[in-house]
Amino acid sequence: MITLPIYNTEGKEIDNVKLDEKVFDGLVHKTALHQAVVAFRANQRKGLASTKTRGEVSGGGRKPWRQKGTGRARVGSTRSPLWRHGGVVFGPHPRDYSRLLPKRIKQLALKSALNAKLKENNLIIIDALKAQEGKTREVARIFSNLKVGAQTKKALLVVGGTLDEQLARALRNLSFLEVGNARYTNAYELLAARKVIATKDGFKELISRIK
Repeated sequence: MITLPIYNTEGKEIDNVKLDEKVFDGLVHKTALHQAVVAFRANQRKGLASTKTRGEVSGGGRKPWRQKGTGRARVGSTRSPLWRHGGVVFGPHPRDYSRLLPKRIKQLALKSALNAKLKENNLIIIDALKAQEGKTREVARIFSNLKVGAQTKKALLVVGGTLDEQLARALRNLSFLEVGNARYTNAYELLAARKVIATKDGFKELISRIK
């Protein structure tokens, strides 16, 4: 059975957790991960780009000149797409880019992302995280003990439940860190982070979501 060490705020190993073999089976399903990432990024798009067709541009109601006899090309409106200030042909219009994924695909992608982080040795479990004074230097020292810092460039902290106000204030000034709730953490966020640090409660909630 695979075990993972649990660290305290000093970066010392104080316990270990046995990993469920049904979840941590070592398999990384690339197709499910791809679908989850594409769906997540598509769902972030607002789809607000909009252009006006020749029928929506103001003006152009009168024919510029008569049809025949002038020697010039025939024109029916000054708002033709060929003219300056004319309408746009086949331009973008507001649309919905969102995609729906089956629940099992989401679970498989989340499971695969965790397995990938475990294989890379980029999954860290911490017993508890507290900031009594609510200062950034407190939590910065904790992450330094875990060998996670600005050199990591991007790390994800997965917590269970809600953060207390002092801890949230201390964490928000760490530029390399993103904080996520285990209830809503998805495969894209896990893959995007170089290091994933999970509290004991957050890790249990992640596993329960997959199972």
